[in-house]
Amino acid sequence: MATGDVGYTLDQLRGFVAVAEEGHFGRAATRLRMTQPPLSRQIQRLERAVGFDLFLRTQRGAEPTPAGRIFLEEARRLLSSADTAPLRARRVAAGTAGTIRIGFTAVSALTVLGRWIAVAAAELPGVDLVLSEMVTHAQLDALLAGEIEVGLVRQVPRSDLLDSRLVARDSLILAAPRDHPLTRLQRTPTMEDVADYDVVTYSPSEAWYFYELVVAAFQQAHLTPRYVQHISQVHTVLSVVNAGLGVALVPSSASAFNLSNLVFLEIADLPPDTVELHGVWRRDHRNPALEALLGSV
Repeated sequence: MATGDVGYTLDQLRGFVAVAEEGHFGRAATRLRMTQPPLSRQIQRLERAVGFDLFLRTQRGAEPTPAGRIFLEEARRLLSSADTAPLRARRVAAGTAGTIRIGFTAVSALTVLGRWIAVAAAELPGVDLVLSEMVTHAQLDALLAGEIEVGLVRQVPRSDLLDSRLVARDSLILAAPRDHPLTRLQRTPTMEDVADYDVVTYSPSEAWYFYELVVAAFQQAHLTPRYVQHISQVHTVLSVVNAGLGVALVPSSASAFNLSNLVFLEIADLPPDTVELHGVWRRDHRNPALEALLGSV
């Protein structure tokens, strides 16, 4: 079997390393359990393949040339890789080694993603995780394009190419500046209370899922709030509220963001567990490591 684009074999490399380490063709042949003439022919063919002399032959034995000493380092590296390749391949096939590219939303990084990382570290230490923060629609595009293997998204995909699993639920809660009137009601605010103030909400194109949730929540209460901003990311919504530009409905997991001027409140007339997070992957994926992760989380 040829190695790379150069016409030499692994057997020739093993013979070369043995002669270099033993300093003698006869002792190297004994070590390799072969006779000396075939070993000498192997080395000659190897020298023709690489285009330079590998040894200085003397009456006392053989000493690597300066070029041979450099080639010895490369030969050892190639042989080590060849020896460990089957083990690495078996680990990849079993899902205990390899790479998983994961897309995630900012808020999911505080909940589900952290749990996935911990499970992978404990049960799949040979698997590398490559993480990319993306909004939901960008993750779905990346999955279909083969740029990531699994995503943490807010809406169930509408594609026969993708499979999904519900991995978490949140409730909608209120984020408000610390000195906002809604924080001083001495009771749990209602949707009617919230509608009296400026509401920071979500982009209908970049954050369609949350935009629809918030609109539906106010419509079901027969209310029309004053929307003052339309923003694509939950953590950016929180930053704007923290700056005092309004209040917002956010998933309860977002309360893990600790901003100095931010208060989180339950809303009395909103049902719980309306915010969903789904793990999504291609049905036709061929990544054993992903299968192992999905079986562990």
